[in-house]
Amino acid sequence: MSGNTFGTIFRITTWGESHGSAVGVVVDGCPAGMALAAEDIQKELDRRRPGQSRASTARQEADRVEILSGIFEGQTTGMPISLLVWNKDANSSAYDLLRDKPRPGHADYTYQMKYGLRDHRGGGRASARETVGRVAAGAVAKKLLATEDIEVVAYVTQLGGILAEIASSDLNELRVLAESNAVRCPDPAAAQRMLERLDSVRGEGDSLGGVVVIIAEGVPAGLGEPVFDKLDADLAKGLMSIGAVKAVEIGAGCECAGMRGSEMNDPLLWREGKVDFESNHAGGILGGISTGAPIVCTIAVKPTPSIALAQSTVDLARGEVAEIEIKGRHDPAIPPRIVPVAEAMVALVLADHLLRQRAARL
Repeated sequence: MSGNTFGTIFRITTWGESHGSAVGVVVDGCPAGMALAAEDIQKELDRRRPGQSRASTARQEADRVEILSGIFEGQTTGMPISLLVWNKDANSSAYDLLRDKPRPGHADYTYQMKYGLRDHRGGGRASARETVGRVAAGAVAKKLLATEDIEVVAYVTQLGGILAEIASSDLNELRVLAESNAVRCPDPAAAQRMLERLDSVRGEGDSLGGVVVIIAEGVPAGLGEPVFDKLDADLAKGLMSIGAVKAVEIGAGCECAGMRGSEMNDPLLWREGKVDFESNHAGGILGGISTGAPIVCTIAVKPTPSIALAQSTVDLARGEVAEIEIKGRHDPAIPPRIVPVAEAMVALVLADHLLRQRAARL
């Protein structure tokens, strides 16, 4: 199965299925000599771990990471870093009735058409469980970015049509506020309304979608490759590769279509001995190359397709219309748990382009 590897110099390959023995990732291209411990990776996996709140699936997984290679005496060796997480709480029986009945909104039908067979247990490779490897690799990327004082923070700004008011631009404050509630929204009042809306919709057997913003600060000017490997193109690819993400915006995004050039352009300034910008409608990227301003990405996340309501589908074995009611344990809304995954993908793109830039000029 192709398409499991991401990156050019800092490369990752994720592996494993939702109800298989384990999931994990191999990280290749990480420079030698960087301090790295299991705790650095575990703290990110703990943020992604299921079963932590009423906004999450009830599946219980400890998600304890095991480092199999690439680390010696607390430092990276320059060799591939292999990370493994065992699956402990998979319940495949809930999926037996779905073997021949593709779930609406899922990748069941398309996987079947592509390969002629699929692992129907929990969505197999198409499950959100695959993102364990992304988050683990993202933790390594974040550690690398931290050596250059680059920080990545994400948070929920919309859930079920409820909009947050973001009063702060300080990344640390935004992170603290977002991590203080189950929906990872930095607006406490909106977060409470989101939770109430989530409880109501879940009681109806339905689910919600939302919007997540990802900001990277400290990114130096000059990252990104011209033409096809533009920084925003790779960010869009990385974020769009996350299941349930249906749209990606950089900076002003779709709003730029209704703006004039005089409104969209970010005037350059000379401030404190260096170039700065009066605004940041470009989202920190011009011509596919970072400007040094904060990089701002926004993703639209669809409602969880696994819902408790009866839905129409087909029985592929019988060749007839069928009806299903999905059982099992599922997130009532994906945005809160996609936050660490989105951070990981942005960190992976930035780590890769940071290393690529070191070869771009003398």
